[in-house]
Parts: sequence; structure tokens; C-alpha cells
Amino acid sequence: MRLDSRDALSSVYAKPTRMIRDKALPRLDKHSRHFIALSPFFCLRSSAADGTGDVSPRGGEPGFVQVLDDTQIAFPDRPGNNRLDTLTNMVENPKVGMLFFLPGVEEMLRLNGSATITTEGALMQRFVHEGKRPRSVIVIAIQDVYFHCSKALKRSALWNPEKHVPPGGFPTLGQIARDQIGFPLPSRLIDMALRHDAKKNLY
Repeated sequence: MRLDSRDALSSVYAKPTRMIRDKALPRLDKHSRHFIALSPFFCLRSSAADGTGDVSPRGGEPGFVQVLDDTQIAFPDRPGNNRLDTLTNMVENPKVGMLFFLPGVEEMLRLNGSATITTEGALMQRFVHEGKRPRSVIVIAIQDVYFHCSKALKRSALWNPEKHVPPGGFPTLGQIARDQIGFPLPSRLIDMALRHDAKKNLY
């Protein structure tokens, strides 16, 4: 059976409990603030004007996402691949979703809101790292925020080092580039260039 309506979904899935239904808050509280302050990594969902979706990983030192007040957070846009998929989406459609992770903790923090991209001087200065300014700063006006249960991370055993893919268990990005787009260099040279770029242009 194709589940293509709310009624169809309701025929398969039970109603959420009151605790689950009412857990979304319109602003940060002490627990969500603390989680964000400790988190070194989140995934950012954006979508273009035509609805095409995109998810981008964002990482930094714990606290690289800063709380501006109870309804706003901000984070730096560090050097990346310059495709600008996420930033272009934000310009066309500011609605975004964020999923924060905390290494070793199986719960996650979900946040939905609207994004603004800025190069305003004082905000840019807040995110100087090792003497380097970000390309821009993204400010998120919070719509709702809530903690996500641990089932996904329990099933994945994401934090269990015994489940990590061993060295050589997956091809390098250099090998992938050679196979997918026929990049005209040996894979070892591509990987060497990528390692150099990551070391030189991390911030």
C-alpha cells in the first residue's frame, strides 16, 4: 500500500505520546544551550525555491555555534568547496533545519528556523579563529527546537569504535574522483592535494 496521505500514514503509525508531541519549544532553554555549546558537529538541511533539498555537514571546535539570545544562534561559514549549494538555497528559501550531534551522547538536538547570511563586522569578529575570519556568518532565527531520541544512534552504533570502517575498507576520495569523473591524475596525487588543502585551508 502506498502511503500518500495523512490518513494512510495514520493507518500504519500510532499517534505520538503527549511528551513527544509537546516537546518542541519555541526558544532555547538551558539544556539546548548546553548541548549547542558542547557540540562540534551538525548537519544543515536547506532547500531551493523549487523544493530541491540539500544536507551539508558543518564542524568546528566545541562552541563554534554561538547562542546570540533565546531565539537566535549564529555560526561561521568556513572555507569549503565553493559550490555554495547551501548558501544559494538560503537566499532562495531561508527555511532550514539543523541536527546537532555530541560525540558519545546518543541523543541529538533538532532545530528549525530561518537563515540570514551576513558579513556584518561585529558578528564576523566573533568568529575569528587562529587569526582567520570566516567567509560569512549565518544567523538562524529559531522556530522550534527539541531533543531527538537515541534510537537511530543506538541502531547505528555510530560512536562504537569497534564498528568503525577499517583503513582500506573504503576507497579514498582520490580513487573515487578517478573512477567517477576521470580526473587526469593518479589517485595518490589527488589524495595528497586534498590533504594539503584540508591542512592549509581548514579555517
